[in-house]
Amino acid sequence: MTDLSLFAAAAAAAPRHLNPVKLFLDADIVVQVVMAGLILASVWVWTIVVSFSLRYRALASRCDDYERDFWKAGDINAFQAERGKVDVPSAKVAAAGLAEWRRSVGARPVDKQGARERLAGAMDSAIAQEAEKLSERLNFLATVGAVAPFVGLFGTVWGIMNSFFQIGQQQNSSLAVVAPGISEALFATAIGLFAAIPAVIAYNRFTHRVDKLEARLQRFADRLHAGLSRELEGL
Repeated sequence: MTDLSLFAAAAAAAPRHLNPVKLFLDADIVVQVVMAGLILASVWVWTIVVSFSLRYRALASRCDDYERDFWKAGDINAFQAERGKVDVPSAKVAAAGLAEWRRSVGARPVDKQGARERLAGAMDSAIAQEAEKLSERLNFLATVGAVAPFVGLFGTVWGIMNSFFQIGQQQNSSLAVVAPGISEALFATAIGLFAAIPAVIAYNRFTHRVDKLEARLQRFADRLHAGLSRELEGL
């Protein structure tokens, strides 16, 4: 068989495209551990993305319904007694403000300026608590976005080191010896980027949504604070 026919047979036997599963199975154990960790991180990232999206949409819809009915209610105390215990951020803010209002006006004489400050403080605290609850898992997205590329790079460096070690062991620097190990090593970086890029995008997007909800709750609190302040003037 001639050299040309050998080359043709080798070319025919060569894979036509990358096989991620084969790259993973053929990789060094250290690189496999790195890849497995990055894959798990990516799965958890997408879990957070889906759950946050669904939760935010539901909260925004419930806030719309609650705030619309709240401002239409003739008796806020009766409305709050009926709807104030629902799991809605706006309801939690209103409950904190009204609870502080009752405590402040229950004392005689009423310290109007102090009552206004306590009302603002109570509702600001409730707003901060609701924003913190909504964003409690977003730090994981930031961590994966920052760390995953470096973890993947560690797997790549380790894989390339192993490839050079194999060259020394086999005393053969041909492409057939070097290329598979380098491909497996670079696959670790690819997985790291696959985990990091959606995490960074989702973190930035969801942080903006949390800020948007916080600003919305602040506007609701300011309007309620103004109404309760006018009530104080009549005492």
